[in-house]
Amino acid sequence: MPLTAFQNTFAGNPLNRASERRGDTTWLAEQVASSDSLGIALWNGKPFVEKAANGDLQIAYLPARLVEELAGGAERLLFLGLWKETAIFAVDLEGGADPGEGPLAGLGRFEDLRGVALRLPATDAAMVATAKAMFEWRRRHRFCASCGEASETAEGGWKRICPSCKVEHFPRTDPVVIMLAVFEDRCMLGRQEIWPKGMFSALAGFLEPGESIEEACARELEEEAGLKTASVAYHSTQPWPYPSSLMIGLIAQVESDDATPDQTELSEVRWFTKAEARALLAGEVPATFAPPPMAIAHQLIKAWAES
Repeated sequence: MPLTAFQNTFAGNPLNRASERRGDTTWLAEQVASSDSLGIALWNGKPFVEKAANGDLQIAYLPARLVEELAGGAERLLFLGLWKETAIFAVDLEGGADPGEGPLAGLGRFEDLRGVALRLPATDAAMVATAKAMFEWRRRHRFCASCGEASETAEGGWKRICPSCKVEHFPRTDPVVIMLAVFEDRCMLGRQEIWPKGMFSALAGFLEPGESIEEACARELEEEAGLKTASVAYHSTQPWPYPSSLMIGLIAQVESDDATPDQTELSEVRWFTKAEARALLAGEVPATFAPPPMAIAHQLIKAWAES
């Protein structure tokens, strides 16, 4: 579905998710057995890729029947959706032995998604991120949260059912507010001690139950930097498969520049003019840098600095 809104890395999955077909086990079996259907593989969260004609990377597609064989059953198999009339499946591989040097030798290689996201076509990155997030959810929810019994996969991998108490479990997405604080002609960036030395970024935090997006933004800015929020404007969102978040990008106008890092979440804060922010994004500020373009924080800073 084409959208006119700003599109971040990992957004823009081009597949028809065909959710109405997920419960049709006969149809799914026919699709995975079809010679026309395709599959993608992830090993310990790393996508299987190959070199593209332009020198960058692309998904290394596999026959769906091979993906089903590698899965060894429904637990590790996911129906991703339809590309036009072609069914696309994904397999979740784990373990210490690289399948790219075993059953998939010569067909491609497994690469860390963070490292190759910007080298993949945007649509490929979005599909892989969807699969990664789904596999992370299943890995963390193998047991029923209601009674503790082992749950079983259903609906092409998009649902889990407890055979004991019959409770149904669905994939979860954790909403995170990420906001660029702005006062007059400057924006504020912060850093955590655990980050790479010199990196400054927008502030972020999880949305809590019973809280609006705007309230979460205001709470996080006050908790982490002691700032009062005057208004909040939406910029864009980003699916973030680490493990399964939705980053909600905001521009927050604050009431003053009297910011104090809480020394728990933030160790330091710094204010930047638009010219300084543009220099930061260009890598022209000594010993200081911004998150890479694949991160929504980079795009928030860029949108404000170029406005």
